[in-house]
Formats: sequence, structure tokens, C-alpha cells
Amino acid sequence: MEVTKLEHACQVLTRDGARLVLDPGNFTRPVDLTGVLGIVVTHAHPDHVTPEQVRRILDANPDAVVIGPAGVTTALADAGIPVDVVTDGDQRTVGPFGLAFHGTRHNLIHSSIPVIDNTGVLVDGRLFHPGDAYTVPPVPVEVLATPIGAPWLKIGELMDWVAAVAPRRAYPIHEATLSEVGLGMHVGRLREVVEPGGEVVVIAPGDTVTV
Repeated sequence: MEVTKLEHACQVLTRDGARLVLDPGNFTRPVDLTGVLGIVVTHAHPDHVTPEQVRRILDANPDAVVIGPAGVTTALADAGIPVDVVTDGDQRTVGPFGLAFHGTRHNLIHSSIPVIDNTGVLVDGRLFHPGDAYTVPPVPVEVLATPIGAPWLKIGELMDWVAAVAPRRAYPIHEATLSEVGLGMHVGRLREVVEPGGEVVVIAPGDTVTV
């Protein structure tokens, strides 16, 4: 499976010529792709999904399905985009991709800000994208897409979470709120947890790696 990281939380997974798009939000370049069978949205915040991004993908791939927790239906309702609603423990198959969903709630940003739905996705039993939550799946995770900067994120808590997940490989995502210096600092902390014994791969937006 190939992972193409776009800006912030958006990723494109490719397997056997089929594509799966994760979290196409407004911090990401316009996603213009064909061969997309599914769009998985972890939660409804606009840095993870916008109607414009989803509509652009669906116009080029009209048979693609949109999958996400209940809150995503509201985010896409005005655009008339249906959502296959999932929550913790659900499973789906989209083309060659096996999807298992874990978690129910977004991490707390502040007591004044409502906590919304958030459901992470484990792809093919190997790659876990948590959205904006410290969800630890009840199964081993080989590859972890690791949020690295966010209003809800404290680096010490992130390190504890990564240690609990214990992936063999990790790559940072959700970096748009960080400066170059800040990203380097946080990636260094991520390496302290994953390496030695595992591997951290930093993927520049637009680049592709095989996992």
C-alpha cells in the first residue's frame, strides 16, 4: 500500500490501483484524483473535511462512498452529500481496503468548546489514522499516522499515547499549526518514543512512501 501525504491531515492511500482519501480539509490543496473508491472522514472540523473538497472528489469519482461518524453528516448535509455513518467497532470494505473504526470522541480542546464525534480508521489491519484523538485500538498497529501539532495536543500526552499504541513505524501528520522549528522539535520527541526499535518517517506534502 502506498501513502501519499498531502498537507495537514489529508492522506491518499493507493492499493492495486484503487485510492482511498482520508480527511480532505481546508488546510490541504484541492484534491483532484481519479480512481477514488472511498473518502473517510474522522470528524467534522473543517481542517479535516469541507463540502468543497468532498464534492470535487465525488465529481471525478461519482461512485465513491463517504464514510464517517454521525457529525460528518451535518457538515456535508447542505451539499447534499450522503455519509455512511460509522462508530467504534464498525467495519467496512471499500474495494481492496478493509476498514475498522475505533474511538468515538475528539480530544478536549477547552472546556468552553463542545467535544464532537471522532472515529479513527485502521486500514487493512495495519495503518491507523486516529483523527484528533488519543485512541488506542484494541489490536496491534504496525503504522501510525501521528498528529504532531494541534490546539488540543500536548507533546507529553502525545508521547504517552504513541508509547501505548507502540507502532513499528510512524509518520507525522496534522502539522499545519506548527512552524518549521516547532515541527522539528515535536518530531524529535516522536523519535524518542518510536526509535530505537521502530522507525519514524517524515513525509513531505505531496510525497509518497510504501508501507
